[in-house]
This record gives sequence, structure tokens and C-alpha cells, in this order.
Amino acid sequence: MILEPLLPPAPGPAVLAELTALYASHPEFHTLSGDFPDPHDISPEQVAAALSQEGEHPGAEILLARSFGRLIGIAVTLAHHPDPADPDPWIGLLMVDASLQGQGHGRRLAALVEDRFRATGRTAVRLAVLADNAKALAFWTALGYQVVDHREDLRHRRPCTVLRKELTTTS
Repeated sequence: MILEPLLPPAPGPAVLAELTALYASHPEFHTLSGDFPDPHDISPEQVAAALSQEGEHPGAEILLARSFGRLIGIAVTLAHHPDPADPDPWIGLLMVDASLQGQGHGRRLAALVEDRFRATGRTAVRLAVLADNAKALAFWTALGYQVVDHREDLRHRRPCTVLRKELTTTS
């Protein structure tokens, strides 16, 4: 698996089609998140708008995960949380094509994101899981993330569980 940063301007039609298929593979998640008006009918324009909104945050990075040339996942990271009291970088989104789940791609993608943060000297990472997303909470806690808080997200005021993981270095 390799990670490719998605750089501005907006993705071209072929990449946008891949991203739309990826997002559309998760109607259950999008029903929970409310990010799209109809989670069963996600358009390229909606995905482009969502990515544009993600990219507006200072220090945001959108990473495309590819395996053998195929887009298999996406990660959106923030170098700094908007709360200045929070010193850790964040994983804002990590999504693997639903047809490929259960094959270790999510674990590998999370590890690559963590490695990127380690390479910049970061010592921990945080993320938030929607309160009703038990599957995601189980995934992240299995990877060693620990619950540190319960609060609403900043954008939509949805209840979330905040998790944190220390990024140990290997010698």
C-alpha cells in the first residue's frame, strides 16, 4: 500500500470517480454522519465539495491509499486540532472500500498514517468516533487507541468519543 497526497486543485474526473465509489461504498457510515443528504446516492460533486471542505483546514492533508494502482482507502489528517490546548495531530477520516474490509487494509492504512506523524516528531495522535459507531470504536481500540473524552464534534455538534494513542518509536 502506498499513500499519495491529494494536492490542490480538485481531483481530476478519474480520481473523483474513484473517490465517489469509495464514499458510496459506506452508506451505513454516511447515514450515521449525516454528511450527505442521501447516503445511498452520493454524487461526484458532493464528494468534491466534502474534500474541498476538509482541505480548507490549516495543516490538513488528504491521503489516498492505493494498492496495485487501485484506490482502496482515504485518510484525512490534521497537523493541529483547532483547539490550541490540544497538542496532538488528528486523524479526521480513515475509510477503506467496504468491499475490501476485513483484509487488514484499515490497519495498514492507520499504521502508515501513524508512521507519517512519527516521522515529523509527533508523539501521539487523536481521533473522534461518532457515538453510535460501535464498529469504528472497536476497530480503533483494537489498534491501541484509548478513550480520553466524550464531546461533540466542532462542525456538526454530533456526540463523539475521542481516542488517543501514544506513538512509540521503534529502535
